[in-house]
Amino acid sequence: MEKPNTALLLTGGGARAAYQVGVLKAMATLFPRNHHLPFPILCGTSAGAINATALACYASCYHLGVRKLEWVWKNFQTEQVYVANLSGTLKHLASNYLSKFQINEVRKTQGNLLNNRPLRGLLRQMLDFNRIDRNLHRQHLQAISITVSSYSTHESVSFFQGQPHLKPWKRQKRRGQPCVLDVDHLLGSAAIPLVFPIVKLGNDFVGDGSIHQLSPLSPPIHLGANKVLIVGVGQREKRFNNMDLYPRNAMVAGHLLDTLFADTLDADLERVDRINETLGIMTPEQQQQTQLNHIDYMQIKPSQDLQTIAQKHFRCLPSGIRSILKMFGVTERSESSLPSYLLFESPYCRELIDLGFKDGMDQKSQIKRFLEIE
Repeated sequence: MEKPNTALLLTGGGARAAYQVGVLKAMATLFPRNHHLPFPILCGTSAGAINATALACYASCYHLGVRKLEWVWKNFQTEQVYVANLSGTLKHLASNYLSKFQINEVRKTQGNLLNNRPLRGLLRQMLDFNRIDRNLHRQHLQAISITVSSYSTHESVSFFQGQPHLKPWKRQKRRGQPCVLDVDHLLGSAAIPLVFPIVKLGNDFVGDGSIHQLSPLSPPIHLGANKVLIVGVGQREKRFNNMDLYPRNAMVAGHLLDTLFADTLDADLERVDRINETLGIMTPEQQQQTQLNHIDYMQIKPSQDLQTIAQKHFRCLPSGIRSILKMFGVTERSESSLPSYLLFESPYCRELIDLGFKDGMDQKSQIKRFLEIE
């Protein structure tokens, strides 16, 4: 029987992506210390794209890649991702406001809330993109895909770097494009709308990959996967507690981010279930007449509410960011999930890593069966 081609899909979620590191750490306990990456195909969106790229750089040794990721996330400070002091934040907002009075030809700033210039420096320091090509050449990796959203074409674009036999694809509102990945692809994929600046790739302006990603499973399937392990950080279904009051803007903003990073995946998994059920009642001859394939998947997501965890660590945020958030009605007692995406601080990230490790270990037997580990 042909060995399954398994993909790892890491979704977006800002600081919540620390949870993925814990799950990856739990899965590392299933393999010897010198084992290569157990997923020949890596696909990531937003912060999940950064985690996926780090794994691709260390595809020859899965344990080393996970340890590198864990060290970064466990020692995170917000200032490594975006300018967080009060003077720098106010200066950035003032610059954005004054840019409104400039003509388009000379305008150099965007109307985004935060300046993520520090993240560019961190990515250049921590990631050696040349290692991806070497790992592809040595067959430690089949492909890595990073998904962005095009503001120019309104498409979901999956930039991929992989083996020569992989071809680009074009579907309704989504396409796959081969390239040599670099920092700009990651910054574009992680550019949360209105929070972080839009990135220009070639002649295209791109932002967070979750915006137009109507089919998150499309990249791994087009890259040859027939099994997909998904590590998500989506919010469990929540309702506003006080239905007598209109929701504040901060609550609505958090709700939009929850929808952006979770709902399309759930809808895509429902489509996969229907396709699998349809193929299950068809004869082999009928299956050959279709262009559909059975896709096995397993999803791991947080067993606890990440918004509640973020509330405990709200005061870990730099005072400048807390002040800005309070202007939008976000406090440590508010129902908004917005801080859980922006809280790049060590105590919060460590707790998410621990939660991910616990959830991964709790599902260890299911993971072993899915990955067919004897």
